[in-house]
Amino acid sequence: MGTHHHNHSHHDHTHGANKKVLLISFIIITAYMIVEAIGGFVTNSLALLSDAGHMLSDSVALGIALFAFILGEKAANQRKTFGYKRFEILAAVLNGVTLMLIAGFIFYEAIDRFANPPEVATTGMLIISSIGLFVNILVAWIMHRGGDTEENLNMRGAYLHVLGDMLGSVGAIIAALLMMFYGFGWADPLASVIVAALVLRSGFYVTKSAVNVLMEGTPENTNVDDVIQTIQKTDGIISIHDLHIWSITSGLNALSCHAVVIDSMTIAESEDMLRKIEHDLLHLGIQHVTIQLETTAHTHDESILCQIKGETGHHHHHH
Repeated sequence: MGTHHHNHSHHDHTHGANKKVLLISFIIITAYMIVEAIGGFVTNSLALLSDAGHMLSDSVALGIALFAFILGEKAANQRKTFGYKRFEILAAVLNGVTLMLIAGFIFYEAIDRFANPPEVATTGMLIISSIGLFVNILVAWIMHRGGDTEENLNMRGAYLHVLGDMLGSVGAIIAALLMMFYGFGWADPLASVIVAALVLRSGFYVTKSAVNVLMEGTPENTNVDDVIQTIQKTDGIISIHDLHIWSITSGLNALSCHAVVIDSMTIAESEDMLRKIEHDLLHLGIQHVTIQLETTAHTHDESILCQIKGETGHHHHHH
């Protein structure tokens, strides 16, 4: 079982790092979002307000992600045998959906502004959006350096938000400059629409990944054929069926299947074989493996993927 311990301690380490990074980012972004929202009202700039809306969704995303990490640490109990790890995924869905709603609201506001561009206090807008850009670069750097932005869906969602924000600030800066030098009133709603499009896109992707987890879909980074080959080429395995691969939460994948083994295998030999399979599957990104062993005399159907039995077709009757 050595492989497991090694893996868990690694998981805990990135976990702690993720939490610290999220907390710092959360504080910085929330503080700045308040500044930007007030600035947007005072200067009457939709680009600033839309960026603040994006920031709001960021700070909510970071807050939820932080909360999910803290909840996720609660131990598994009899009522929830996987603990609270799924909460993170529910949070991601919520987050993705709110992003899409915010985007819709910005589009709606901008349409009106294209028709009759209001007066915008451009100097204030420029100053605030420049500070915003700096804040976002800082947070993105903190997250990229200290957190696991590749694998963890929660961290990645939060990180993508921050990158989107960065572009939002750039858009607001350009809009302010265009309005100052050329008097292009439409630059402000245009910048806000571009931000809204980015928000919509990231919201859609976060939601899609999270829904895949909730649907018990095969993890996006797992190749089913590789997994089947890995198990079937192990000495002693004849064939496998009833295979399921799913995610419990991002970065924690599980597999279960039935395996037909050679009849002469002892329990001790089968344990060694299972250890080897667990070890090989860990390299394919599957951390939690359950395999039911059967002899060639088993009476299941042979299909690799599980055929769920209906009410009529009971399993074989015991006499």
